[in-house]
Order: sequence, then C-alpha cells, then structure tokens
Amino acid sequence: MSTPANNIQTEIIVTGFGGQGIILAGRILGMSASLGDNKESTLVQAYGPESRGGACNAQVIISETPIHYPYVNAPHILMALSQAGYEKFTPALRADSILLVDQDLVQPQEVPCDHFAIPATRMAENLGNKMMANIIMLGFCTAITKVVTTESIQATIAETVPKGTVERNIEAFNKGFDYGLSTLKGRERRAAGQTGAMV
Repeated sequence: MSTPANNIQTEIIVTGFGGQGIILAGRILGMSASLGDNKESTLVQAYGPESRGGACNAQVIISETPIHYPYVNAPHILMALSQAGYEKFTPALRADSILLVDQDLVQPQEVPCDHFAIPATRMAENLGNKMMANIIMLGFCTAITKVVTTESIQATIAETVPKGTVERNIEAFNKGFDYGLSTLKGRERRAAGQTGAMV
C-alpha cells in the first residue's frame, strides 16, 4: 500500500472539538517528525468560538524540504474525531488521501478516498480516561500511514504528556497502533480471499 509518507511533503489535518486534545495530537505529530525523524514540520492551529466543545483543528505539514506555506489545502491524511470536523474537511480530500475516523463519533458517507475507522474514544474509556482518545488515534495513524516512525512518536509522547501519565499514554498509543496493524492485516486477508478467525 502506498502511504503518504512516500511524498516529499505530507499534509495532515487533525479535527474534532475542544477538549479532545486535537491541538496536542498535532503538536506531537509535528515534533515527532522534526525532533525524532529529522524532517521539517509546521503546525497551524484553529479554534472555534469556544475552546472546550467548540470546533478545532490542527494543520500539520511534514516535509523532506523547507516548508514555504504552512496551511493545508488538500490533506494527504485527515484524522476526524467529530462529525462536524469530518464534514468541514472531507470536500478537500483527494483520491489518494487517507481518512481516519473515530467510528463512534463520525459516520463517513461517500468518501472519495481510502478510509479506516477505530473506536478510539471507547478504547480510551476502557483504559480509564477518554481524554487519551487522541493518543490512541495517533497510534492508529502511525500504523496505517507510517507518516512518522514509531520510535520518534513514542519518545515525543513521553516528553509531552503530564508527568505520571507516560506509561498509560504509551499504552494508549500501543493500543491504537496494534488496532491499526490488525486492520491492515484484516484487509490483506480479505484481499487474498481468506476468511475465518485471525491468527
């Protein structure tokens, strides 16, 4: 599968509502690329009229070369944790984009590109803190798109999240990452015409 990471420049939008850690997710992605993977990155953040509960998004560009314009016009990757955010940015998706959604919060329709779903918020609640849905989604994104290396983003998470929560956040990342790997494996099996329980 061709991933956005194959591009010289990868444009990403993380969208949801205030209180979901959308901006933090964008910051972790950008820092992982620049500090861990030695690439260029930019982050532009936008809030709705109120921070908690209002619409917000983080626009991240990761590039092998200097970035001259920090705004995302047509995202290679769209991570949507709210229906409103999904509806706002879906028209900008291209045929070669990848859409990642929280399946309990977003109901995609007529998506123009490949898309993947994970119950990120439900998984975070099962871990005891639904605020970690953003970290689960980052793990899912890393497995599906390989836009940053696993090592760099885990290191960035460890440096970024509050002290005393590192282990739980790394566990959340790994849950999302493993779910992404399982999703890809399931697709491969279906493409090969295999059925039955996964090994």
